Amino acid sequence: MKQNILPAIRLTLFCAVFFSGFYTFLIYGIAQAAPNNGKGEIILSEKSNVKSKQSGKASNISPKTSYYYANIGQKFDKDEYFWSRPSAVDYNAAGAGGSNKGPSNPDYLKEIEGRIENFLKHNPTVKRSEIPSDIVTASGAGLDPNISVQAARVQAQRIADIRKIDINTVNTLIEKNIEPPFLGIFGTEKINVLKLNIALDGLK
Repeated sequence: MKQNILPAIRLTLFCAVFFSGFYTFLIYGIAQAAPNNGKGEIILSEKSNVKSKQSGKASNISPKTSYYYANIGQKFDKDEYFWSRPSAVDYNAAGAGGSNKGPSNPDYLKEIEGRIENFLKHNPTVKRSEIPSDIVTASGAGLDPNISVQAARVQAQRIADIRKIDINTVNTLIEKNIEPPFLGIFGTEKINVLKLNIALDGLK
């Protein structure tokens, strides 16, 4: 008994000191060397405040907030902006998570169908087969700040029509905001919706 308890106590004390002290300060030190001291990528802007209203209405762009985090998904559903990826937690960073519903769950399928119909309603020039999955399905955390390149392209015509700008201008803006895979091999091309919409507002 004594042979088992003493090693267990020593291991517990070691882990407590190592993980609560040394490891914590190690990670903190690494974070200080990262951009913005590990606090995430902050975008400064005089025009953007993308927090959605509790009513579920479209997000507003206003000068009330001059900075916000680029890597946290935020709700965009106004027709004059590129829509963001759906969120199962209503973009609540404090309660990130998915719906935990399987792909054959009737409620989940009904929800996806509703998103598809809503997208087609607001994008009448798009065919059902052209809708990419990421624009109608939520990510695992519900806070994905990116959409696929195709998800941006299928929204281009709607934005061009509403803003009364040339479709080629919108497509060029999309191309300029494409982010390549990490190190060129990990993941796929993507577009940060927040950055894209800021650039969209910056068009003359």
